[in-house]
Amino acid sequence: MKVDQMLVQRSNSACELCSSENKLQAFGVPSNTSPNSGQSADTSVLLCEHCLGQIENPETTDVNHWRCLKDSMWSQIPAVQVMAWRQLTQLSSESWAQDLLEMLYLDDDTLEWAKSLEKETDEETPTTDSNGATLNDGDTVTLIKDLVVKGAGFTAKRGTAVRNIALTTNPTQIEGKVNGTRIVLLAEFLKKSN
Repeated sequence: MKVDQMLVQRSNSACELCSSENKLQAFGVPSNTSPNSGQSADTSVLLCEHCLGQIENPETTDVNHWRCLKDSMWSQIPAVQVMAWRQLTQLSSESWAQDLLEMLYLDDDTLEWAKSLEKETDEETPTTDSNGATLNDGDTVTLIKDLVVKGAGFTAKRGTAVRNIALTTNPTQIEGKVNGTRIVLLAEFLKKSN
């Protein structure tokens, strides 16, 4: 049986993170320690188009969509647990996500898998703006380009100030509020304000 078929059967034809049944596809859960991620059902999850789009393009993250993790994080499938942990970690500046993260228990091997991608950034790579200026938590930045925020349905306009930013575990991204919505932004499209 093919991986896709096994995932459809395991998940009852629903996204393993949000339970949507729209445009499902297999997603290999990446790991630094396992180069064959995604080549088996054990290292893959079945995701809908909406979840997959936000995972592959974190700048489009719709924070409220991920409240679905309060149910899926209890899955007995390690690959699903890893994806839930990673998304909650990415959203840990949200109080509800931090609460869920504190409740989530992963066995040692699964936690190591979940954290495996963090090892790439353990050298404390600084987050820098489009001009190479180092960004810190609490800084104010300005957008240097119009950015379409897919999950929220608006365009963040060039020149918009984003105050009190929060750094993420990914040094190429920051979190901030634009039009009252907390989103992830790519640092390359930002300029630090004085």
